[in-house]
Amino acid sequence: MKRLLLFAAVCALPVSAVEMRTVDAPTVLYDAPSQRGVKLFVIRSETPVELVVGLEGWAKVRDADGGLAWIERKFLAERRTVIVTADRAVVRQKPDEGSPPVFEADKNVALDYLEAAPGGWIQVRHRDGQSGFVRANQIWGY
Repeated sequence: MKRLLLFAAVCALPVSAVEMRTVDAPTVLYDAPSQRGVKLFVIRSETPVELVVGLEGWAKVRDADGGLAWIERKFLAERRTVIVTADRAVVRQKPDEGSPPVFEADKNVALDYLEAAPGGWIQVRHRDGQSGFVRANQIWGY
């Protein structure tokens, strides 16, 4: 019995470092780690989420608005995206305010996360292939 309790406690441990994932396909989020739980809403494909707690087959995740819900793990990909939280984010050629813009992305647009750059910049790529650097305070999910 003691081993069973220890196993259950270890399986439900919160993730220690911030671990981000991307929703692979539109799917339902639940209020509990079960398909019998209350269906909260459908989350879009390409949405970044923070992994908070993992259980066998399920993950409790946080979205950009701070909401918590459960998702089946099979819908989470290792690759990372970020989501624009500013009304409009300017993506620049280099990580510098004076650098020419490559494109602009509206609020809630998902971008592929490439890497962090010094000075509060994140390198991203749009699904059409354009890439550049955006201010970290204009996105969520890195």
